[in-house]
Amino acid sequence: MTDEVVVTRKGQTTIPAKLRAKYRIRRGSKLEVFDSKEGILFKPKASLYDAAGSASREASSVEMKKLLDKLRNEDA
Repeated sequence: MTDEVVVTRKGQTTIPAKLRAKYRIRRGSKLEVFDSKEGILFKPKASLYDAAGSASREASSVEMKKLLDKLRNEDA
């Protein structure tokens, strides 16, 4: 599957809708950018919602609340 996109004079481009849907990229989503051997790689950055419940066996609810508050501040 290949798609063609255009880069604007400001260096911006649009990610095709089917890829945004597949990778759950929405307005405000953060992407990590990597310089790879094959070219530029954009990868969705894990969000607060991706982490919810993932460490429930590792920490108490109080510790988790502190971590979630920290992540919320980073996402803002």
